[in-house]
Amino acid sequence: MGDSREAKRVRNLLAAKDAALNLNLDLSRRDVLKIAGYGSLAAFIAACGGNNTTTTSGITAKGGTMSLGSYNTDPNSKKGTQAIVDAFTAANGGTKVKLNTVDHGTFQNQISSYLQGTPEDAFTWFSGHRMRFFADKGLATPIDDVWDAVKSNYTSGFEASIKGNDGKAYAIPTDYYPWAVFYRKDVWSQHGYTVPTNWNDLKALCEKMKKDGLIPIAFADKDGWPAQGTFDILNLRLNGYDFHTELLTGKQKWTDARVTNVYKKWSEITQYYSPAFAGLTWEQGADQLLRKQAGMYLLGLFVSDEFKASGSTADLDQLDFFPFPDLGTQYDAEKALDAPIDVTSARPRRSWNSWPRARRRCSTGRTHRARSPPQTTLTRALTRP
Repeated sequence: MGDSREAKRVRNLLAAKDAALNLNLDLSRRDVLKIAGYGSLAAFIAACGGNNTTTTSGITAKGGTMSLGSYNTDPNSKKGTQAIVDAFTAANGGTKVKLNTVDHGTFQNQISSYLQGTPEDAFTWFSGHRMRFFADKGLATPIDDVWDAVKSNYTSGFEASIKGNDGKAYAIPTDYYPWAVFYRKDVWSQHGYTVPTNWNDLKALCEKMKKDGLIPIAFADKDGWPAQGTFDILNLRLNGYDFHTELLTGKQKWTDARVTNVYKKWSEITQYYSPAFAGLTWEQGADQLLRKQAGMYLLGLFVSDEFKASGSTADLDQLDFFPFPDLGTQYDAEKALDAPIDVTSARPRRSWNSWPRARRRCSTGRTHRARSPPQTTLTRALTRP
């Protein structure tokens, strides 16, 4: 598959083609991170082309066709994904990539049946435990040769996130971003709010915001994953990184008293959440913050996409964030935060013959967490008196 020098050569080619194409993209910070990793994505696509792709030396594909399934449906992310595809095609002899984009929620809900059917050659998903879940079931293929070609571009933390339980590489990281508590500086200045550094300060601030007529914490859980992200942070702060990772890998039980304590602690702030949050999308939650209806919003950096989409530079300039407050435990010093990683991985070789026109299939994905309780359980816990 070639060495890291070949991977760098492909990345440089893509960068040159991108400049030559003069794409003039208006991208969010989330997309900038994604495009920063497109050399690795291009290398992965080149290595995982179907039988109709004529190859070459190293990891570079020449001509032929392949497909990419993507959950990047918001406008800026779609631009970023298309730019990667276009640059890859231009740098690799006109190799055509058929892009199939499906909305994020549907993609996640149907991923299991999708992988067992006839998925695209490459598809977006998640790194870490959610990737390992499918690797353990034989629904992903080791891509150590591809990883060896690009691993010099990544730290050991990234490498750990794309390794399966068998120690093999199943993915290529393409971007990452932390979660934090977002707020509008102008709203906080108007009311004299200050950043809370501990749990009691956070609750006191929520109470003050409520009296000021604001929704203290915007929360939107129609798709389920926002609640999972909140659980991650609370569990990391209350029980530490080791327990959290053991819980997600099945080494600890969800019935453990420490998990129960997470929900008890969580229940102390659910009264400050957006009304009818179970039916709201994350974009609607961001809109509450944008329109000065909510005081805070715990989410990923991509919340800025909604501010940018408003077309108001003034609104975007008011967006700021701070780390989730300490909870008064020994694990506060770890300063753990939720940071999902987008990656690429490959479908199983052993099951090729069970699919029409058996071809080598690959996947792009993002996985930070897995084996979380079902969405209904999370929603029930959040709404329970």
